[in-house]
Amino acid sequence: MGANYMQRIPGLLFFLFLIPFVAGSQIMPKEGSKLHYRLIGFSFPVVSGASGYNIEIAKGNYNSEKEFRKNIFETRPGESNKIIAEVPFFGKEYTWRVSYTNKRSKVKKSELHHFATLAVDSNMQRLRVIKQAETYKDAYVFLDANKALYDMKGNLVWFLPGISGISNDNANVRDLKISAEGAITFMLNDKQAYEINYNGDILWRAPDNGNDNPNLHYHHQFTHLSNGNYMILGTEPVTLKINKEHPFDSISIVAGADTIKKDKNTDYKPFPLGSIIEYSPSGNVVWQWKTSQHFDSSGIAYCLPHHGKNKFEVHLNAFFFDEQDSIIYLSFRNTSQVVSIKYPEGTIVNAYGGNDSGLFYGQHSCIHSRAGYLYLFDNNQKMAGNLPKILMLQEPLSKNDTLKKIWEYEYTPDGINEKQQPTTGFTIGGNVIELPDNSLFTSMCNPYSEVLIVSHDKKILWSAIPETWSVINKKWMPFSQYRASIITGRTEMEHLVWSNGKN
Repeated sequence: MGANYMQRIPGLLFFLFLIPFVAGSQIMPKEGSKLHYRLIGFSFPVVSGASGYNIEIAKGNYNSEKEFRKNIFETRPGESNKIIAEVPFFGKEYTWRVSYTNKRSKVKKSELHHFATLAVDSNMQRLRVIKQAETYKDAYVFLDANKALYDMKGNLVWFLPGISGISNDNANVRDLKISAEGAITFMLNDKQAYEINYNGDILWRAPDNGNDNPNLHYHHQFTHLSNGNYMILGTEPVTLKINKEHPFDSISIVAGADTIKKDKNTDYKPFPLGSIIEYSPSGNVVWQWKTSQHFDSSGIAYCLPHHGKNKFEVHLNAFFFDEQDSIIYLSFRNTSQVVSIKYPEGTIVNAYGGNDSGLFYGQHSCIHSRAGYLYLFDNNQKMAGNLPKILMLQEPLSKNDTLKKIWEYEYTPDGINEKQQPTTGFTIGGNVIELPDNSLFTSMCNPYSEVLIVSHDKKILWSAIPETWSVINKKWMPFSQYRASIITGRTEMEHLVWSNGKN
């Protein structure tokens, strides 16, 4: 009897190792989860002595071993207790389990676990791939208008869930992107800014009132900095005092309209300026730069009409923080200027462009490359109907030097030449991102919707068109994005899945 008891000890020990495994406290997805993504991180407790793991996934909800085995569609091996696998459909139920071998090569299996993917109407929005990727086959693309993440074949992988009621069909989402911390940041309805993890849990929310003023709002761009703080664009409403007889010779920025004594010879016009705000994780303002402190009111004469309308503003619409060199680049769309400032001093280092410079017109994004070049997405708005461009510019190398254009890519919609472009209206939106191999990911502006990767020899490496189904026209129509962003490969995607927003 003692011998039989000793023979049972390995099995007893294995059962003891299995107890925390089946308890579920470390098992993800959690039992009964409703997921807004198809690329799933399966995690489970480490079992001492296990030489390898496998997860098995079946379509449907089963508690019977026989039914489960009949419907298995995926078996994925792994060396650790974390395995990423993709399920094929949204709006379906799934059953899964993990099995592993011990040192005696005996296979043990967990109990069956269950989850479902949320339903999404893919018949209303899609990403139609035109040119298949070769270099970036494992990349993923965030589309802010779609509120979703797609793989390079145009398959929907993840969508922004309803988070405490903040997201719905009418929500205006902007600047949806991954952060270096493995989280997701975005702005909502120009009023709020959020950081969430892959599962949709809120990690951080910007204070409701930027600049401590309820009349101000957030806009265009929001970034999680490497120092752990958050940087975002805000507004700064001011008033212009204008002599009616000499409009542009007498403009000055004055206090709020409620403090002004009006007179018949003077117009007082609201004039929104921009600000850039840095918040600590606790939501305190730790740094701020206001345009009014540096803006020369004579530049108002060079403002473009906003969106082609008779409304003038400088329209701060993008920033890039070169944290290594402590320089922030600010893009002012309606004056066609890019201003670089020293951080944290806030002093202006350089001011490039202007509507009379001939360099760029109505740009929408700016980045400073690893090699030290300035890239702009240029809406090219000198004349309505102009085609947008990506510009690569070299900053002045000395006091006597000037900003120089050294490369450009002019977008041409497929099958349409410049003469066939719209003759009215102005293009808006768009952005450009430098990739690790120095090629460029770009989202084309409205009225174009194409997203693409272009090399420096101007070859299209991948392209796709976001589209939305028009119930009125009964066909797919271009669906322009405000900004798009890219996850460059599997490693970065795994970081998003596993990090939970923390390093």
